[in-house]
Amino acid sequence: MNVLHGNLGNAQAASVSLGERLRRYALLVRLHRPIGAFLLLWPALWALWLAGGGRPPWQVVAVFVLGGVLMRSAGCAINDFADRRFDGHVERTRARPLATGLVRPGEAVGVFVALSLAALGLALTLNWLTVALSLVAVGLTAIYPFTKRVTHFPQLVLGVTFGWAVPMAFTAVLGTLPVLAWWLFAATLVWVLVYDTEYSMVDRNDDAKIGIKSTAIFFGRYDRLLVGLLQAVLLAMLLGIGLAAGRGACYMGGLAAAAALALYQQLLIRRRERAGCFRAFLNNNYFGMVVFLGLLLDYLART
Repeated sequence: MNVLHGNLGNAQAASVSLGERLRRYALLVRLHRPIGAFLLLWPALWALWLAGGGRPPWQVVAVFVLGGVLMRSAGCAINDFADRRFDGHVERTRARPLATGLVRPGEAVGVFVALSLAALGLALTLNWLTVALSLVAVGLTAIYPFTKRVTHFPQLVLGVTFGWAVPMAFTAVLGTLPVLAWWLFAATLVWVLVYDTEYSMVDRNDDAKIGIKSTAIFFGRYDRLLVGLLQAVLLAMLLGIGLAAGRGACYMGGLAAAAALALYQQLLIRRRERAGCFRAFLNNNYFGMVVFLGLLLDYLART
């Protein structure tokens, strides 16, 4: 049935209006589901505010926000290209445009290339070191989707990919990479392990059947325990980063709110149900937000 649907979709994809084609591309890059862009942007904003002492250049912030949206969209396109033979067998992804044939594989690659080039064009407005790091970011984005076939820890690769915005933010503002940048990069990697394990818990049964690897499968019955330990490590790292940066009560209040959200996520995944695990994943948007708001308010309170 999926093959027949895909063949019909491929036939339709060859002759559609420009408006319809753009609508399909918007679905491909998940503009209707911006959660991935938010999860990419929060660590970048943390880094920009820490690097800029609470006052990062607004043109740099604009480049990172727009560039983050472009690269997340590019990542969705290349991810669906890599998973085009698997998505139709997974409940959560079977309606994606490549799985149904509404977008052809070559089109998805073209969208990835176009969006990556647009993001690189934005990076050219920054210093040379940030441009060099942005080239690494594009490479990581292209590699990540294929790691799900060879390792149970594609979440680590995703962590490096999403976390790469942190050193880029520091170089964009300071032109250098202080130790604090690498600590924040490491904290972001741990955070991605948390939320992408929750995300992969949604698809665990389907993934196991079709040969996709993930931390959720590797952790097995210890998944909740290990997610909880990672959450504790993440909060401890963010606390240490805040103390090293001289942050005060507002930042600590943000971390307290983040700790409460981490506990809530544990409640959501306690039965390992698809809906609860997906809600826990989505809740990480608020986790990143409260950490940033605490940081923002802390700097504002001290100006």
